[in-house]
Amino acid sequence: MAGTAWDTDIPTLISVRDDVDAVLEDFVDVQERAAHGPEMAPLFTTARRLLFSNGKRLRPLLCVAGWQAAGAPGDPHAVLRVAAALELFQTFALIHDDVMDDSDTRRGRPSAHRALAAEYMSGGGRLSKAEAHGRGAAILLGDLLLVWSDEMLAGAGLEARARARVLPLVDSMRAELVYGQYLDLLSTDRMSGDVEAALRVARYKTGKYTVERPLHLGVSLAGGDPRLLQTCTDFALPLGEAFQLRDDLLNVFGDPVRTGKPVGDDIREGKATVLLALAIQDASEADLKLLGTLVGSPELGSEDIDRFRTVMETTGARQRVEDMIIARRDTALATLEEADLPQDVAETLRQIVWMATERQS
Repeated sequence: MAGTAWDTDIPTLISVRDDVDAVLEDFVDVQERAAHGPEMAPLFTTARRLLFSNGKRLRPLLCVAGWQAAGAPGDPHAVLRVAAALELFQTFALIHDDVMDDSDTRRGRPSAHRALAAEYMSGGGRLSKAEAHGRGAAILLGDLLLVWSDEMLAGAGLEARARARVLPLVDSMRAELVYGQYLDLLSTDRMSGDVEAALRVARYKTGKYTVERPLHLGVSLAGGDPRLLQTCTDFALPLGEAFQLRDDLLNVFGDPVRTGKPVGDDIREGKATVLLALAIQDASEADLKLLGTLVGSPELGSEDIDRFRTVMETTGARQRVEDMIIARRDTALATLEEADLPQDVAETLRQIVWMATERQS
């Protein structure tokens, strides 16, 4: 790969994303040339669409930021490949998540299983088999991206000591994501006012996987000390929770054009979000009865979503979630103020805090 924009300079939000994209493009090109026959084309088309569809590249950016925070020693291209491996793993997780949730869209376009079902139909497949084909093909595509993530890590060129520090963290990150997904499945379609249980799902699915572990990987690549790892944890966990809480609000109150997902999917799927748990705590008997008819109902229309929104407003749940986001944002920012980090790294992390908590998509 040609020299990156950050061979000599501290990367910006834009340069890291561009460099990760370049690594991924080169990698997928190689994989496609080695694929066995033209029948694989739908898999690669779908993979490319998901990998290069305006994702935030948050995890790669945090990985690079952690590496910089620990002094940025060694080969930046090896770090970049580890960061790109995180994006391959994230895409695997998104594909399987959409299959589990039976989601129609991802980032404003058909989810992988819907796109692959449509490809099957366009090739002469029977309508009665299209849905099963799409789901099966999407599971295989997710598995393929998981394999690619391993291959990217194995070929990153890490020295033995760095590899020994990094691989156990990768294993922990992957296991934590699975635990979070399983907790999410267990709590789905069970109305509960247990806010702590909902937060526990957020910590595993988002706090640790999205923010803490990518930072830890970057620090470990550079051989950073345990104090820096703890600082990353103190910063990451409240920010990760705030990120998920913002997701909860956007799913109910966001603009589908900007989020790329239909409004109200969490309600239709019966997700046990913090927003719902807070509303249940303070809902009237009539509101609880209404929620019982709405939550987990797959056929909700716009009027039903409006009724749900009204309960979130009148119980104060929406504002309480906003307050929780602000409190966690402030905790993350305070951790940065107290940390002894390079100025450019601290500024990048501050940008991420605001991006994660004030975003509209």
